[in-house]
Amino acid sequence: MVRLFRILLTGLIPLLAGTVGQAQVGSEQQLKAAYLVNFLKYVEWPESHAKATLCLFGRDVMGAALGGYEGRLIAGRELVLRRVSSPDQFPDCQILYVPDTEEARFAAVLRWTEGLPILTVSDAEFFARQGGGVALIREDTRLRFEVNLDALNRAKLKPASQMLRLARQVIGGAR
Repeated sequence: MVRLFRILLTGLIPLLAGTVGQAQVGSEQQLKAAYLVNFLKYVEWPESHAKATLCLFGRDVMGAALGGYEGRLIAGRELVLRRVSSPDQFPDCQILYVPDTEEARFAAVLRWTEGLPILTVSDAEFFARQGGGVALIREDTRLRFEVNLDALNRAKLKPASQMLRLARQVIGGAR
């Protein structure tokens, strides 16, 4: 049953991504939210956590789109959303979403998360190439993502092979 769900989910992400061009802005945010939640399923953290904590850094542009997921079980763990603004709030985060509106603080955020088992994600096109874990990228009418495998390795995170196959590009490391 779980395997069937994963197969269906793997096929669903590209299908959803193809509809972004016709979607409204709110729908694009919902699609980004779906990607973020699915990353929780396709990345293995070095230590187990009772809850799946998705942290939103800086200006809250995703809270409304992610709100419907809060409290749901994701990979057997309850999803918790937290708004964070400083590195002392990061320790419980599994994913740290940094919107492109926080571009001026990318370097600081990446320094603050260095050595922590946190998947950093942004919708800034160059984020993965600058050292972030995953960049959500709009490509024509689709929403795709790039993975910086070196950044994930440094954070001791293990992406599932399905995630790497779905990525538009894998930066560093070997696929």
